[in-house]
Amino acid sequence: MDEPSYLNFDESNYAWRPDVDYRTNSELYRVGKGEQGVLICEPDKGELGALWRFKTPEIAAESSRAIYKKFLAYLREDDFVGADMARKFLQMGFTRARRYANFKGGRKYDPKDKHQLEKGTGDPLKAESARIFFDAWKKAEAKPAYARMKAEWKRKYG
Repeated sequence: MDEPSYLNFDESNYAWRPDVDYRTNSELYRVGKGEQGVLICEPDKGELGALWRFKTPEIAAESSRAIYKKFLAYLREDDFVGADMARKFLQMGFTRARRYANFKGGRKYDPKDKHQLEKGTGDPLKAESARIFFDAWKKAEAKPAYARMKAEWKRKYG
């Protein structure tokens, strides 16, 4: 049986903390895998989360443009944490919209017995929202300035 990863989550080993201001304590930020930390790291979570929407393709296009614009601003300000968080929000736009495209209501697991629900029951419009976010995410990752900053960050802080 497929179980959601959050069932055995060990918070004590999680690198990100909700009580840390990662703008003033940026050395504590970790890049991590995929979207890790995206819903914890403040103040970027609050700034970017307010822009993050994918209900319709039109809303997704507006949202991804706004987040990508913030991504570019963070790069200009030499703020790697902000840029990486913006990249994570773009990635999360893709993954969450895909989940809603695949599963009715975006629910992958049954809340009662935790078994995986039937795939292919979701909203086909969300597939277009996912594509919009995917394109913006890959465009952000392809920026040489981002790649350079990320490599430097990982070398310096791990």
